[in-house]
Amino acid sequence: MNPGSGLPREWGPYEQLFVRYDEDLKALWYHLAPKSRPCFNLDLLSELREFQKKIKMVNHAHDAGVDSVPIRYTIIASSVPGVFNLGGDLQLFSKLIRDGDKDGLFHYAKSCIDVLFPNSVNFHMPLTTISLVQGDALGGGFEAAISSNVVIAEKSAKFGLPEVLFNLIPGMGAYSFLMRRTGPEIAEKIIMSGELLTAQKMHNLGLVDEVVEDGQGEEAVARFIQRHRKRGNAHAAMSRIRKCINPVTYEELIEITKIWVDAALKLTSRDLRMIERLVQAQNRRSGIRKTEPKALEGLG
Repeated sequence: MNPGSGLPREWGPYEQLFVRYDEDLKALWYHLAPKSRPCFNLDLLSELREFQKKIKMVNHAHDAGVDSVPIRYTIIASSVPGVFNLGGDLQLFSKLIRDGDKDGLFHYAKSCIDVLFPNSVNFHMPLTTISLVQGDALGGGFEAAISSNVVIAEKSAKFGLPEVLFNLIPGMGAYSFLMRRTGPEIAEKIIMSGELLTAQKMHNLGLVDEVVEDGQGEEAVARFIQRHRKRGNAHAAMSRIRKCINPVTYEELIEITKIWVDAALKLTSRDLRMIERLVQAQNRRSGIRKTEPKALEGLG
């Protein structure tokens, strides 16, 4: 961090996040660096929540105006080559379901909502949240990506919600975020098909704002910010209007997670074996550059 920027020199220490600040663009980057499998484990979710609290603290220390806050843009990306995020901690899911641990499942789901909701409403602050997807965004990774105000994806990125493969649905915001961007019919088709979608297909559906060539993602984010901030006041007003007309509320997300928990506890031994096969697929992805979308397709 630049000490002259009014931001802390160090953010953290974090074990599963890499953070950097671009003072010229007023942009705060955070790259996911999950331990073990590239998924949202509880420790990573805890770090993300603390990180978000610090964003609010830093901006609240300044005036509330668009031009005065030091953080105008946050960008979530990944440090894992070929993977944005593979979603929920399926190994934990399997254990909690086998143990009949309803409270544990709800705690995990709520921990996800407590991170995704602030991102989706840009922390109730004059800033814009951006997802840069370089690699595969599956399950909760898909939900995290589309929770941002803006989604930029590199051409080879893949998106998918594989939960239906083990007889479940995504429960941490997928339907809410998809419906606001595409409508209920397309949202349900994406969820119930388990289909992998290319970045271009996501763009065609209005779920990705910009598709760029591989390796050009960070430059594309910088270009977007440079264009966007010239009309920052207009964009901020439009964002507020969208939230007035069709807001995603925290209460809505929590109610959906309760439905998800109830459904998860009804999974059969066969369904749980499918989850465990997906865990094995995640394990194969850990630390490996090669992407494996066909391995997921084969599980269907």
